[in-house]
Amino acid sequence: MQQPLNLRQIEAFKAVIEQGTVSQAALALGISQPAVSKLVAHLEADTGLHLFDRVRGKLITTTHGTRLYQEIDRIFSGLRQVEQAVETIRRDEQRTLNVGVLPALSGPFIRHTAMRFLKKHPNVRLSIQSSSSYRLAERLITGQFDVVVVGKNYMDNPYIDSEPLFDYPLYCAMSVNHVLTRKRIIRPRDLIEQPFISFGSDSLTHQLIKTAFDQTGLTLNVALATNTAPIACEFVAAGLGVTLIHPLMAAGMQHEIVLRRFEPKLNFHFQLCRAQSSRNAGLMEAFVEHARAVAAQVSHELLKGR
Repeated sequence: MQQPLNLRQIEAFKAVIEQGTVSQAALALGISQPAVSKLVAHLEADTGLHLFDRVRGKLITTTHGTRLYQEIDRIFSGLRQVEQAVETIRRDEQRTLNVGVLPALSGPFIRHTAMRFLKKHPNVRLSIQSSSSYRLAERLITGQFDVVVVGKNYMDNPYIDSEPLFDYPLYCAMSVNHVLTRKRIIRPRDLIEQPFISFGSDSLTHQLIKTAFDQTGLTLNVALATNTAPIACEFVAAGLGVTLIHPLMAAGMQHEIVLRRFEPKLNFHFQLCRAQSSRNAGLMEAFVEHARAVAAQVSHELLKGR
């Protein structure tokens, strides 16, 4: 072979065989008949193969021509499969929403949000993973998540849109028959003799509580420690102690625990964050709307009359 194969020559050769005549091949390729004939002639010259016999003005494929066409068709079929795979991947990716959430909200809140979203978007594959605020923020920035719910002040990036979600102070959570349910407002001195369920030292909730009690000079009687709010709420409901939590952490527990205002106020809000540029902008906004609605519902159910 004197020269590398030219793709245009291969396309012309393939078109002649598939269309049956040079004129039809020219129409299919959008070029002139002489141009097609020239491309085929150059392919024969460059390959050194006799591809067509001219019989009574017609091109008849030779054995070499048939074999070459079979190889070309196999390669083009493979390319079509690659194109189809690319389109499938693109389509699947466009219909997948990756959500990250704190362990504190990995219970009823995210379940109800997901159920509302999937009811409206049944053909979307929803992926939900739980991790720390730091890791969630990091993976949102690198594009591994579309939407995350993190603790406040964890997201400060010009390419990320953030909004506060359910801005409330911490409330005191206790079992339904606990002695403190008789009080409308719980203060630090009310808790020092109560078994207290604490959160991990790296959590914002723990830091807020520690600062408040350090300022009063009082010490909590920590009986249990956990790193997730759902577990803390289960302990509270079982009467094993009391705790201070953001109301959203108690979603789904309104019949098993009681929330009371705690003073001084320890303000806390989650951040609902999403990337400014994403392939899933419409799905992201739909999910965010459902998250807002569920948070508002929790607000109404848990805090009415508080």
